Amino acid sequence: MLALKSITKDYPVGDTKVTALNGIDLAFRDHEFVSILGPSGCGKTTMLNIIGGLDRYTSGDLIINGRSTKEYKDKDWDNYRNHSIGFVFQSYNLIPHQTVLANVELALTLSGVSKAERRERAIHALEQVGLGEHIHKKPNQLSGGQMQRVAIARALVNDPDILLADEPTGALDTKTSVQIMEILKEISQDKLIIMVTHNPDLAQQYSSRIVRLLDGDVVGDTNPYTEEEIHADLSKEKDISTKRKKNMSFGTAISLSFHNLLTKKARTLMTSFAGSIGIIGIALILALSTGVQAYIDTVQKDTLSSYPVTINKEDNDMISAMTSMQDSMVEENKQPKQDNTVYSTSIMYELFHSMNSSNATENNLTDFKAFLDEQMNEETSTTDLYQYTSAIQYQYDVDMNTYITDADGNYRTTDIADVFSESENPDLPKEKQAMYEMMKTQLSSYELWQEIPSGTDGSLISDMVSSQYDLVYGQWPSSANEVVLVLNGNSEISDIAFYSLGLLAPEQVQDLLDSSTDGTEVDKWDLSLNYQEICEKSFKLLLNPDYYANTGKNGTWEYIGDDQTRMDMTIKNGYDLNIVGIIQPNEDASATTLSGTFGYTSALTEYMVDKIQTSDIVAQQTAAENENYDVFSGLPFTKEERELTNAEKAEEIKSYFSGLNNQEKTDLYTRILSEPPEEYVQQVLQSSMAKYSTREEMESAIASQYQMDDATVHSYLSSCSDEELQTMIQQQITSMIQQNYAAQAEAAVKEMMGTDGEIDQSAGYAKVAAIFDAQIGSVQDEATLAGYYDKYMPSGVSESTLEENMKTLGVVDLGSPSAINIYANSFENKDAISDIITDYNNSVAEEDAISYTDYVALLMSGITTIINAISYGLIAFVAISLVVSSIMIGIITYISVLERTKEIGILRSIGASKKDVSHVFNAEAMIIGFCAGALGVIISLLLCLPINWIIHALTNIPTINAYLSPVACIILVAISMGLTFIAGLIPSRIAAKKNPVESLRSE
Repeated sequence: MLALKSITKDYPVGDTKVTALNGIDLAFRDHEFVSILGPSGCGKTTMLNIIGGLDRYTSGDLIINGRSTKEYKDKDWDNYRNHSIGFVFQSYNLIPHQTVLANVELALTLSGVSKAERRERAIHALEQVGLGEHIHKKPNQLSGGQMQRVAIARALVNDPDILLADEPTGALDTKTSVQIMEILKEISQDKLIIMVTHNPDLAQQYSSRIVRLLDGDVVGDTNPYTEEEIHADLSKEKDISTKRKKNMSFGTAISLSFHNLLTKKARTLMTSFAGSIGIIGIALILALSTGVQAYIDTVQKDTLSSYPVTINKEDNDMISAMTSMQDSMVEENKQPKQDNTVYSTSIMYELFHSMNSSNATENNLTDFKAFLDEQMNEETSTTDLYQYTSAIQYQYDVDMNTYITDADGNYRTTDIADVFSESENPDLPKEKQAMYEMMKTQLSSYELWQEIPSGTDGSLISDMVSSQYDLVYGQWPSSANEVVLVLNGNSEISDIAFYSLGLLAPEQVQDLLDSSTDGTEVDKWDLSLNYQEICEKSFKLLLNPDYYANTGKNGTWEYIGDDQTRMDMTIKNGYDLNIVGIIQPNEDASATTLSGTFGYTSALTEYMVDKIQTSDIVAQQTAAENENYDVFSGLPFTKEERELTNAEKAEEIKSYFSGLNNQEKTDLYTRILSEPPEEYVQQVLQSSMAKYSTREEMESAIASQYQMDDATVHSYLSSCSDEELQTMIQQQITSMIQQNYAAQAEAAVKEMMGTDGEIDQSAGYAKVAAIFDAQIGSVQDEATLAGYYDKYMPSGVSESTLEENMKTLGVVDLGSPSAINIYANSFENKDAISDIITDYNNSVAEEDAISYTDYVALLMSGITTIINAISYGLIAFVAISLVVSSIMIGIITYISVLERTKEIGILRSIGASKKDVSHVFNAEAMIIGFCAGALGVIISLLLCLPINWIIHALTNIPTINAYLSPVACIILVAISMGLTFIAGLIPSRIAAKKNPVESLRSE
């Protein structure tokens, strides 16, 4: 049952209002044909729109099946229109770009009916109105009567309770009008039909009830619905509120928009092309960066797999330190500054502070080596580390002290830095000292010896090395005393290596440096040696303990490195290292592992470690009774400190004097005589200062001292007071007194030693020692001896520590390496190794975690970061055009809203919600976005062909190819659709808010 209770409808017109309906009270039966008659402007269509839920009443109430509509929300009205109302309009209001069948199906789509049922019911409805043969035609291919039949079929297809017809025959001829009215009359047998018409004859002939309106009031009703009938029918009412409306499917929204766009093919194509310009720019940049990145990845795979992940026992994270310094300086620059003021930037402070506060980490390589050994064993591994590595190399702090015989058959060191050891010779000119020191520092870093990584299967040579190098002569090392010579790709070694082979003399190297310093032209050395001659060469290896000999006194050992005679004997008995082969990088190797000139195996490292640990000096130093005893100095490492009495000091200094040899007594006696008594210094100082009683005399003395004229000195010293000048003169005179006294003492000692013609220097030392014993050693006064103790008694504690002695001797533990090199067998497996180290760190205590820096990965990631930064910058620049095109698409969508305003009204009249209308226009924007994205991707793929040709011509690198991956293409299309969707949000919201009544009136 449908009832209008005191319905009024007012329209605001400027400052006034116009009343269209003035308190209408009407009730309608469930099955009747009601015609509403009245002159134009009496409120007929307004009342019909209110009954259909298209328009809202100002006051009163619309009762639907006994339920008030005062609390209805938008979804309730949408549900009501979709399930209970069917509209038939005078102008048909069909969607022109949809087929007849699609127009009729539309209402069912909004009801959530399945596709198969939807099609079946729509065809049946069209057959009922006699249009079964026209279902695939467009509305503009039908006559007016046929279009009205389509409108009736659309109104009936959802089986509504009420059919509202607004002038259904107004645009038809008489014959067609009769046909339409016959259809409506037949429908009224089981439905309520409310028809607005201006034709009283048709109303009289077909209607079962005629209601007349005049100026918004009901002025006649031929068959009113009585109260008795209403109460009787209320018990039979069905509740439509249980029918739930579903939203329009997105597929339907796409279909509506797609067919609309097909009617504007040219505009759609131009809009899509404009939108594709930004996509093309981004796609080309992405294609280029992807191609370059792929090339970098290839280089990484080909070359960087040979570079190890290096973990040092002591890791200084200088990268973090420098980052911290930069952050501090940036923060400092943010501080407010005053105008007209110059400020300093704390570069030195931040640099020194960051370096001193850098995270110096002590890595526990003992436990980590045990972990690696376990993981490299296939039976015990839990990480498959053995599959990711081609070699693991353990390094130890063991010195390679090697010697070679020169052209004269004498042994000399292979270290070329030793040529410039005279940098400490005071007789050399300062310029040459500085040059020698610089060359010594630079050449000492030259890597002459390098251990060859061993294989993961226990072999001395890893497959990684043997695959990178060709054996051009001899054999690979198979024992500890065998080494190979490593050539570069041009069959060369450096001239430094030739020196190490004994083919250049130290004098030749010095002459080369001297001539270079003097600017003298010298010829380059043309050095060569055949393979056989090289392999006939052998070295002598000395271990650190070999440089020390037992003195036989108190278990101490002395350094013999400066004793050439003893060193020659030691070197002769050294360990032989034989060159057994020569290797050279093969042509396929894009990178190589070895950077040294001579390669040895881990067997030699193990030999050196074992021999050092079992040497006599190490055995003595590590003995339990020598835990606090320095075998080099004969002194304890630590000693209980206490204040000695004068008697104790006297006793210890006398014991010290008696233990000195003649040369040591001579040196000490010279030191004692060189120190003038304080009384003597003061006496001479006072006598000298008497000569400088005036300021002018003091300035003249200073001028004479520094060889400057008086005027210059006067200008420099003008700001000094007389007291300050006097202090300066006193300091200078005191220094001269001490220097002269020491010179006289040294001359006196030399005179004591004998005449210049005396050759036996030891006899001279004996003479002075005797005088020392007579004058100094015979002193018995405790105070005087205590004074000697304070001045000349050396420390009773060793300046070294047990750990330092072990390091000096080269003692290491094979279970505790100083560094670990892990060689990945591919660049990807570097990440897997890093993950294993990370998992290891997570499983151990914080102090046992491993800290390291993969510098190669940092370098390559830096290059990648630069490429990405450039790409992102260009993309951001090009994205501006993408945003502009998106805005343009939003404007096009808004124009489409204006063009499809009537379609909006039609959709709302058959039950479409505001959200459904919004979806239609969002779908249209996304379709345009899809077309723009797809077009942009296709054009970009085509442009990659000439771009690659240009890249190959410019770079001569055929492996750099710009290309777009399928994923990138999909993402670009999705971005285009996303941006156009965003651009279409505002137009779609405008469409959703349009008044359906006003929309239906638009053309």
